Amino acid sequence: MTSDGSVTPSPPTAPATTTSGEPRKAAAAAWIGSALEYYDFFIYGTAAALVFGKVFFPSSSPATGTLLALASFGVGYVARPVSAVFVGHIGDRLGRKTVLVATLLLMGVSTFLVGCLPTYGQVGVLAPALLVALRLLQGLSAAGEQAGANSMSLEHAPEHRRAYFTSFTLSGTQAGQILATAVFLPVALLPEPALLSWGWRLPFWLSALVVVTGFVIRRTLAETPVFQRESATDSVARLPVAELLRDHWAGVLRVVVAAMVASVSTIFSVWALSYAVNTARLASSAMLWVGVLANAVALLAIPLLAGLADRVGRRPVFIAGALGSGALVFGYLWSISAGSYPLVLAVGILLSGVVYSAANGVWPAFYAEMFPARVRLSGLAIGTQLGFAIGGFAPTVASVLAGPGAGGWVPVAIFTAALCLASALAAGTARETFRVPTHQLGAQRAAGLLS
Repeated sequence: MTSDGSVTPSPPTAPATTTSGEPRKAAAAAWIGSALEYYDFFIYGTAAALVFGKVFFPSSSPATGTLLALASFGVGYVARPVSAVFVGHIGDRLGRKTVLVATLLLMGVSTFLVGCLPTYGQVGVLAPALLVALRLLQGLSAAGEQAGANSMSLEHAPEHRRAYFTSFTLSGTQAGQILATAVFLPVALLPEPALLSWGWRLPFWLSALVVVTGFVIRRTLAETPVFQRESATDSVARLPVAELLRDHWAGVLRVVVAAMVASVSTIFSVWALSYAVNTARLASSAMLWVGVLANAVALLAIPLLAGLADRVGRRPVFIAGALGSGALVFGYLWSISAGSYPLVLAVGILLSGVVYSAANGVWPAFYAEMFPARVRLSGLAIGTQLGFAIGGFAPTVASVLAGPGAGGWVPVAIFTAALCLASALAAGTARETFRVPTHQLGAQRAAGLLS
């Protein structure tokens, strides 16, 4: 036992056995659970771009109201790094399944309550205060969702197909975004008085179904054989976060920077939507359809590109996705400023549906394989949530950076591309792990940035 109270790591042993159906069952549970969880998370972003500025911040100018609404979207990412420490400890101490059930329940309840909130016109400043509080609860839930689902699916997966099976977590996330956008399509067509009074609430109330469905699905999933073996041999870390930051700090730092590529998603789905509707005066329904179709393409692209990473490695696929996204964001925002619907659709699908999917589909395995099972969920949760926090506030920063006139989008594109470049550089420092046996992942201690 070490001085910090953690159990001394034992040498890697042979992998625990698992039944032939468990990898598919774990991937399916990750997909369905993530789809339901991120439906809840993404309907907030759509509402923030289209409605919340008028409902919760009407005393501000239209531009300021939109900025405040987008900032409330980013608040959900503030809670995530803090929650990641707690969630990581629970997941590495008590198991992956415990985290998955708890996070889903928290997300469903907090999202349902958003739909029940009074407006600014009814209770004044209490309304946006309650909105921010519930967004914080959403962030607490989201911090553990992907880390738990990724750890669960990776530890159940066959060694030569880890990227493919873990990618279903992100496919589920894309499905949740499709569902969230699709639900808002008929809502956005309502007359404005109906939309601002009761229409926007309907997608949030549907989260009641999320709580019941997700709970049933995840309660039936078995704990991973990797964690079961650690529990049986008393190899579970007593203080996972302390061990993580002592022995694997380089991996955490690498994941933080690499995870900033998530800014592509928030710029695409939140800021670009707001820019298109409120500045370029494009139809909100048309822009919502761009998101739906791009994410539908991503549902197919993510597992295919993850499968490619199982053959050629994690780094080349991830880096290509990050650099390509940084380049294509210029074309996407320009097409919006030009007001060309066919061009917006074509570039939007290429950017979000195909190229970004290369990085998005690979990172669940890429990041998880940087850490041993003892601290895997903690490493994933803390590293990704710090990086995602930057992505979460990217729409707010973009609102500040955006200039006047037809070329006002250029600073936003430069900002997003810079984050993508940093992400690609961080990924380039990582060790390639696609041929490393699962039970040997993260066995060597991080000694520096290039370890």
